[in-house]
Amino acid sequence: MSSRTASPAPLIDLRRVVKVYDGLGGRVTALKGMDLQVFPGEFLVVTGKSGSGKTTLVNVITALDRLTSGEAWVAEAPIHSYGPEKAAHWRGETLGVVFQTFELLPTLTVLQNVMLPMDFAQHLPVREQARRAMHLLEQVGIAEHARKLPAGLSGGQQQRLSIARAMANDPPLLVADEPTGSLDSVTAAAVIDLFEELRAQGRTIVMVTHDLDIARRGSRTVTLSDGMLVGSPGEAVHA
Repeated sequence: MSSRTASPAPLIDLRRVVKVYDGLGGRVTALKGMDLQVFPGEFLVVTGKSGSGKTTLVNVITALDRLTSGEAWVAEAPIHSYGPEKAAHWRGETLGVVFQTFELLPTLTVLQNVMLPMDFAQHLPVREQARRAMHLLEQVGIAEHARKLPAGLSGGQQQRLSIARAMANDPPLLVADEPTGSLDSVTAAAVIDLFEELRAQGRTIVMVTHDLDIARRGSRTVTLSDGMLVGSPGEAVHA
């Protein structure tokens, strides 16, 4: 009888993924037969030059883009087979997404921005939604600003708010596309500290960044070049 411990199943499993865009300038192959596995508890950082396919990779993982060919499995869901409506429902249940530009609703308060994904998911009554939203704001250190509008926050505080909103429905996976791109270095480091805390709590994080100093904070780094991964993407390296 073997004493080896079975490896965990990947939370993200991309298999021979190809994504082609058709535009006025012709056909562009953004991802070229990509294989990638991300395991539970990883903090994976994706780097690469502009045009290397990083944003397309994020769009594939979040089911915002349909594949041209191949398979994409995330949290055991075959998202390559999902239509737009099913994909949107799946995102609300499974993912938290953090953007460089925050994407906050300016007419809603800080608290209401965090409650909004809960309202869509309809897992909790309104009173419980407010209680959970306050807990998340406390976790990211901006609870005292709950009644303000997003415009009343600094850039770093707005990004903390976007992270709290991403965690609203307690997703197992956070995907962050250049989350520190518009922040100064001190504020950016504080945001990555927060990601590390979330990873310690059991979440899996995939982050795209151009910043090599920020990239070193992840548990594993992969680099994209012309729609392909450089190195050996299949093996998990835990920090």
